[in-house]
Amino acid sequence: MRKNSIKNIRVNEEVHRELSNIIRGEIKDPRINPMTSVVAVEVAPDLKTAKAYISVLGDEQSQKDTLAGLRSAEGFIRVKLAKSINLRNTPEIKFILDQSIEYGVNMSKKIDDVTKDIKED
Repeated sequence: MRKNSIKNIRVNEEVHRELSNIIRGEIKDPRINPMTSVVAVEVAPDLKTAKAYISVLGDEQSQKDTLAGLRSAEGFIRVKLAKSINLRNTPEIKFILDQSIEYGVNMSKKIDDVTKDIKED
């Protein structure tokens, strides 16, 4: 299975959907911020590993706590994923903090500030 094959894209989407549901509804860890979202998931072609890109709305400490909570719940998440998705191998998930949404919001604020200054002049 190639990296960009249709099967791999479908597996990525299914793991993304189920991972979002598990994080949103089944994990009770207080360290995990309620405003946590799964941005993207990349499952390796051999279905052994997966990279989950996580976005957390909050300060830097909240992001670190959420990442620590998710890493400690990896086994639980993998078991839930195995029960909900019928794959030959359940991938081992590596959580990676994605700050692209936060970066976009900051850039949008800066652009709005600049255009507001131009309109005042």
